[in-house]
Amino acid sequence: MTHSARDPVDRQLITLLQANARESTANLARKLGVARTTVVARLARLEQEGAIVGYTAKLGSEAADRGVQAFVGITVQPRAGREVVKKIGGFPELRQLASVSGEFDYMALLRAESTMRLDALLDEIGEIEGVIKTTSSVVLALRVDRSA
Repeated sequence: MTHSARDPVDRQLITLLQANARESTANLARKLGVARTTVVARLARLEQEGAIVGYTAKLGSEAADRGVQAFVGITVQPRAGREVVKKIGGFPELRQLASVSGEFDYMALLRAESTMRLDALLDEIGEIEGVIKTTSSVVLALRVDRSA
């Protein structure tokens, strides 16, 4: 079943998991009005298809407000992208990395515990072989957050 062909039960199951990934299969089944074995089978299929690739804990606002976030535009030399992505991908502070059109080759979202760590992290990224330049914008306030 492709993403666009998911039935309402699959979509409701995914929505329930996005709200609480720790919900038991019995509770999910009760909320969906299906058997627990149906939920188990659908979860296995959604994971196998790659629709669900992991389960995570979302931090409360107090924990999320600690530290500092920054969007970092990264420009790389031709043919250096694969190696740069591999190295940046190893930073635990990396939240997202996207290849983009426009002024930069990549846009990274970083979260560091302090401005000092962010500064050091930006230096580390700038020192990666193939990185030409970085441009950073520190997040001052999150106005809308629709991430899971």
